[in-house]
Amino acid sequence: MATTSEFLGHDHAACDTLWADVESSADTGDVAETRTRFAAFERAMQRHFTFEEESLFVALDNATGMHGVGPTAVMRMEHEQMRRVLHTMAGALASGDTQGLMDHGDTLLMLIQQHNMKEEHIVYPLADARLAGEWAALQAKWPVA
Repeated sequence: MATTSEFLGHDHAACDTLWADVESSADTGDVAETRTRFAAFERAMQRHFTFEEESLFVALDNATGMHGVGPTAVMRMEHEQMRRVLHTMAGALASGDTQGLMDHGDTLLMLIQQHNMKEEHIVYPLADARLAGEWAALQAKWPVA
């Protein structure tokens, strides 16, 4: 069984790969393929956010007593920022604007990189330390793709 850090760090890398696929198809100008790949990327991002918000962060808040404050509050706020950018990106792509998608994608990528560093260096190690005994039950709540 992987630790929180290993499991969710691996999912960060999987989302990064899906984004690279979006970039690749957008570069070719294939709007239909870009839409398909963006949909897969967005689903993966939303699955990751949902798992963290509904399972991991709740357990971590309960274990630390930091309800509404601390690192999970910051992560939730950043998830909302990224959701707004994803929504804007989806709107651009709906109108066939792959350049707009990519422009907003640059913003999203910057947010993701900063966010993932915080999770991988603060939140996940905290979860590894405080939730090790609960991780198997939490991991079982991972939504099926």
